[in-house]
Amino acid sequence: MTVTQAQFRTAMLDPNAAVPPGIVNPDGAQASKRFNVYRNNVAVSLSDALEAAFPVVRKLVGDEFFRAMAGVYLRKHPPKSPLMMFYGDAMPQFLHRFEPAKSVPYLPDIAAMELALRLAYHAADATPAPPDALGAIAPDALMSTRLRLAPAVQAVNSEYPIHAIYRANTQSDAPKPVMQAEAVLISRPGFDPDIHPINAAAAKAISLLQKGQTLGEAIATADDTLDLGAVLGLLLAQGAITEIY
Repeated sequence: MTVTQAQFRTAMLDPNAAVPPGIVNPDGAQASKRFNVYRNNVAVSLSDALEAAFPVVRKLVGDEFFRAMAGVYLRKHPPKSPLMMFYGDAMPQFLHRFEPAKSVPYLPDIAAMELALRLAYHAADATPAPPDALGAIAPDALMSTRLRLAPAVQAVNSEYPIHAIYRANTQSDAPKPVMQAEAVLISRPGFDPDIHPINAAAAKAISLLQKGQTLGEAIATADDTLDLGAVLGLLLAQGAITEIY
């Protein structure tokens, strides 16, 4: 009997599922033991990948909780790519819906920040625009200017102090987080990503620039907390602007 890929995948991800018909030993007997070992190894490998991808989330909830949560996640969100460095992209959305984690309301945003760090680390290299490139643009043309940002650039906005929480769980001398909204810019000027605290208005403007909007369009809905000069200076200093057009 032929086993379809769908049947095999369903049984592999469900610890209570029966071994699909057609999975047999060389003697023709059903290969229950071998399949169960393989099924367990797959679950362990995916759980290990999630632990490596979300170390701060794991630290916040504890090893036992994280392992149990990973078991639920991997069965709802099996890998879409053979590259395990990208596994876990649905974790922020999953945590928003995962009832046992609702007591830690900032957990989805911490996951989003850790995911952004990983995406920045693996993003394609890009050549930054010259630091004086913006200065060469005529003042009356500045607001119609578009910026192309490096693939590594990520902006994460939160109602919670995600930067402070991340630091408190990765640096021994970090101050205790104060419960307030925070946003971060993640860039990668060298080999490793850098994290920069910014405000919500700056995060929104950066996200709009990434979508191809002009500087004028990106700041049109911003409030008076947006310091455009500081945002552009940070992007230039980080080599995050690759093209000005």
